[in-house]
Amino acid sequence: MDELNLTNSAGKQEHGHLLDHTLRGEIKNVVYTSDDETYTVLKLIDSKGAEHVVVGPITGAYAGQGIELSGIWENHREHGRQFKAKSYKYILPSSADGIKRYLSSGLIPGIGPKYAEAIVNKFGDKTLDVLDNYSGRLNEIPGLGKKRVEMVKTAWKEHEQKRDIFIFLQSLGISTAYAVRIYKVYGDKSPQVVRENPYRLAEDVDGMGFIMSDKIGASLGLQKTDDARLSSGILYSLNRLGEAGHVCYPESEFIKNTSKLLDVEESHASRGLDIAIEKGYAVKETIDGTSDGVLARKMIYSSYLYNAEKELSILIAKLSNVKIHHGQKIKDAIPDSKIHFNPGQLEAVTSVSNFPLSIITGGPGVGKTTVVGEIVRHAKIARLKVYLAAPTGRASKRLSESCRSIAMTIHRMLKWEPAKRSFYYGSKNALPCDLLIVDEVSMLDIPLALYLFRAVAQGTTVVMVGDSDQLPSVGPGTFLADMIMSGKAKVTHLTQIYRQKEGSRIITNAHAVNAGRLPDISPVPKNVLTDFYWIEQDEPEQVLRTITEMVRDRIPKRFGFNPMQDIQVLSPMNRGSCGTIALNRALQAELNPEDKHRFHFTFGDQIYRSGDRVMQTSNNYDKGVFNGDMGRIAGIMHEDKKFRVAFEGNMVDYDFIEADQLNLAYAITVHKSQGSEFPVVIIPLLTQHFMMLQKNLLYTGMTRAKKLLVIIGCKKALAMAVNNTRLEPRFSMLLDRLKKT
Repeated sequence: MDELNLTNSAGKQEHGHLLDHTLRGEIKNVVYTSDDETYTVLKLIDSKGAEHVVVGPITGAYAGQGIELSGIWENHREHGRQFKAKSYKYILPSSADGIKRYLSSGLIPGIGPKYAEAIVNKFGDKTLDVLDNYSGRLNEIPGLGKKRVEMVKTAWKEHEQKRDIFIFLQSLGISTAYAVRIYKVYGDKSPQVVRENPYRLAEDVDGMGFIMSDKIGASLGLQKTDDARLSSGILYSLNRLGEAGHVCYPESEFIKNTSKLLDVEESHASRGLDIAIEKGYAVKETIDGTSDGVLARKMIYSSYLYNAEKELSILIAKLSNVKIHHGQKIKDAIPDSKIHFNPGQLEAVTSVSNFPLSIITGGPGVGKTTVVGEIVRHAKIARLKVYLAAPTGRASKRLSESCRSIAMTIHRMLKWEPAKRSFYYGSKNALPCDLLIVDEVSMLDIPLALYLFRAVAQGTTVVMVGDSDQLPSVGPGTFLADMIMSGKAKVTHLTQIYRQKEGSRIITNAHAVNAGRLPDISPVPKNVLTDFYWIEQDEPEQVLRTITEMVRDRIPKRFGFNPMQDIQVLSPMNRGSCGTIALNRALQAELNPEDKHRFHFTFGDQIYRSGDRVMQTSNNYDKGVFNGDMGRIAGIMHEDKKFRVAFEGNMVDYDFIEADQLNLAYAITVHKSQGSEFPVVIIPLLTQHFMMLQKNLLYTGMTRAKKLLVIIGCKKALAMAVNNTRLEPRFSMLLDRLKKT
């Protein structure tokens, strides 16, 4: 049926039903897409240049994409005439603008916006025909050298062979970026794999989790109770629990949660668990006599965390039971010291020679750093080989400065080898040190603790340092708390505050909060500079404006701090008008605004600009960057579709499609700030953050500030945080395993 005729008909009826029509053209723009992507409104230009409004369940659409739809015409009471799509498929564009956007989309290596524009400017709407049949004519384009012409010809020929695959993938709502990733994994078998089991994508393709795979499965007509969906959904449910800090979960509660998550009956969730256990995705274990007094409990694990927890408990037990360890040599190595140590500090130092595993814990300003420095001095006199490590780059740098010795992040110390997909140091190749000191141990989750202790040789003395009152690790488990309670390590609690004598309101107020008392928020005279300020404000929009003003102008002018280097905003959560998303949007606009001379690129709905502060949000072992690493975008290379990030002492290149590994970091969550210390910290504290207002969260945020802390909010929210000492339970059996080994 001719599409020109379609545009002049509201749809003919046959036997009382509207006949389906076909509409073909190019997407001008996507007007609206619902959060669940089940409803989209877009504007389409047909081959005659007429513009139409199209509505329906269309996913993966972008401007310039060719599309063919089947559906009916209807007259909407408010929005007028529109095409209601029932089904659709993507096709190659035919207009010059559509072709230009298509060539610039990232599907074809070597053709970026610049060359796409040059090619289309020369050949117009005949471009695809030229590329298909007369590619030698590319030599006619000024500035397109022979080398580039050959590269474009080769890339187009390769793309020609796989573009039907990409069109198929996009028709399932898969974006260009993810279509490229799928093709890299499965190649020409991509359509076959996706049709047979779209849930494989969640396991095999970076960034494609269960949610995306599930949408594809639904578009292919798979039922919610399909075995592949249920077993993949079990793993998804376990991963979500891991992200919430759980290593395992009680079976009955797990089945209830998973049935809601997958929108199926509990019997189907239970069947899915059985399938996942049979496939080796999950493990069910009955724990007898748990530490919380329960006589027996059936716990569900992902197979990975189950094996990790078991192996870690065995490693810790072996290390703690050794009779001879290198730290014993420190006993006679007593250096001259002008520092007066209190009994707790002396105990922490001497514990190194008496115990193979020891823990030094306490709040800010109690001298943990001083004690560690003294231990290092003892070890050097005893000629021990000392390794210093911490989970994050900032923490390792601080440790290095305080001890005047080289310190590394745990990941870099263990040396990831991309070719082998493993760490160099591990169970078969131990770290060559006599004494290992690890700072910020509260950040260690079960997987990272396992990697670390696999690499510790029998006889190595290990000293762990951390604040047990801070937030637990972002990842699964409560490693530091479990170690303190297990009896496997000598624990020294430091309590005497030293920095309090220096007049630090940050320290005194942090300890007050940790003790369950409201901090001193009384104002100071205007002519007096202090390190802690409370600003009363309960209007979220005003708080947002105040924060941007303080970062941009007020703090730099009064205190001399650099807004791009020294000031860090910490929010209790991501969402909301004072969450990290809104704060980053506002701070980017103020500190690194749009500039025609500054390179930028867009990923999803986020604009990244050269100079932006960013944070890595997942471990990327191949690039040597890890969750929580912070850096600045140092360069954007549009032709190569790459950008470069400068981390501390490390330049890392990313493809544009890898931008999903990064977030803007002008503002970060308190959780993500763990292990870091910043010259200036600003914390919004409002009742809209009520879900996250807890004592340990406020305490952790406050202790991130080194020289200046500003809290902006209302007294009610402050009181809610201080008085909320309830900790969300984290299910883990590590403590039970440690007590039994």
